[in-house]
Amino acid sequence: MDKTNIKISKDIAEYVFSLEFKQLPDSVIHEAKRRLVDSFGCALGAFNCEPSKITRKIAKRAECDKGSTLLGTNYKTTPELATFVNGILFRYLDYNDTYLSKEPAHPSDNIPAVLALAESENLDGKEIITAIALGYEIQCRFCDAASLRAMGWDHVGYVSIASTLAASKLMHLDQERIEHAISLSITPNVTLRQTRVGELSMWKGCAAANAARNGVFAAILAREGITGPSNIFDGEKGLFNQVTGPFLIDTNDFGGKSGHFKILDSYIKYYPSEYHSQAGVEAALELRKMVKINEIEEINIETYDACVDIIAGEEEKWSPETRETADHSLPYCVAVALFDGRVGLEQFAEDRIKDKDLLKFLNKIKVKRNVDHSKQYPEAFPCFIEIKCTSGKCFSTTVTYPKGHPKNPLTDKELEEKFKILNNGSIKSNKTTKIIDAIWNLEDLKNIEDLLSLFKI
Repeated sequence: MDKTNIKISKDIAEYVFSLEFKQLPDSVIHEAKRRLVDSFGCALGAFNCEPSKITRKIAKRAECDKGSTLLGTNYKTTPELATFVNGILFRYLDYNDTYLSKEPAHPSDNIPAVLALAESENLDGKEIITAIALGYEIQCRFCDAASLRAMGWDHVGYVSIASTLAASKLMHLDQERIEHAISLSITPNVTLRQTRVGELSMWKGCAAANAARNGVFAAILAREGITGPSNIFDGEKGLFNQVTGPFLIDTNDFGGKSGHFKILDSYIKYYPSEYHSQAGVEAALELRKMVKINEIEEINIETYDACVDIIAGEEEKWSPETRETADHSLPYCVAVALFDGRVGLEQFAEDRIKDKDLLKFLNKIKVKRNVDHSKQYPEAFPCFIEIKCTSGKCFSTTVTYPKGHPKNPLTDKELEEKFKILNNGSIKSNKTTKIIDAIWNLEDLKNIEDLLSLFKI
């Protein structure tokens, strides 16, 4: 086994221990703030979703005066339970950010762990920003190194690792304890990809939150002196042999050393659906300006392999029965965009998903793989849509970099507007202005409770 592999835990521990706020470029600091604006908006939009209500009820059984706040309430629970509940708020609408490489990711899934530990440890804004950038860096670098999905495992396995290391940073663990935390984040937390196969359940929006919860718990265990198995990567029954196959991680390429920070390479969503659908939705909305829905005879979509495999490769994607399946269905997302002329949260409401005319329309859609598109992925996300009309006319377009991609980014103003739309009056406008202002000035924040207290719904 290559010595680089054997050193992974030690090298990562050294990187986590040594990373400091002063190493973050202004662009990274600002992007971390943008992800907080985006994530808090997603949380507001998901506050009354059923899994959010269920898990808040569970977390309230464990009151903790010096713990971490359940967003939207004044209630404090343990850091790991707060991470779980708040993580569901961030993730459930499938509207938080994305990173796509050998393995897909939603790296803002680590932010709830950061907030929970920052509050319980009474830390300031600079430490929060540093931990957010760290979480993105770790998860995205693992996604670049090896695919979990290809081996039948779920991408949230990397959330456990990243959240553990963000938590370890905030708890100021030494390098030895960080190494144990890494092992404790991996050994009990290998997760099945069945979460995202077939008709999707509530757990699709909860799995990453659970992984982050496990990450926080792993870091807490390591701080208190619990040791983890040795050789977690290259051991006889370690990650390489049992889960991923061998891969290399070179921390010399990480942000703060010779490389740039991966948070700058991730994408913010413009529509509340799985990222692979974003280009298809944008293309459909563009074509809708040219055709009337009752004139459409046939729709042909060509796109890259990952898009087909994940959101167009199963029969359930042509007849979704749950919100979770609909927002992971390319045919549904394209169809509802053509029908409604927009794709927002209401397009995934139960009554909209079950509309018979809309579901019948999905039969007009055909999706096939495009070799050239697959070659462009994951640097680009091309989706070609052709609409054939009963009149014989054809209309087509291709979207390669959907809105929110680093090459087609949302502006700060657009992010604020997304936040306000998702808030939908839950918090009074004067408070939303204070929240956004506090985030834009996060490095000056002395106590995270001052920010979280504004989120009372």
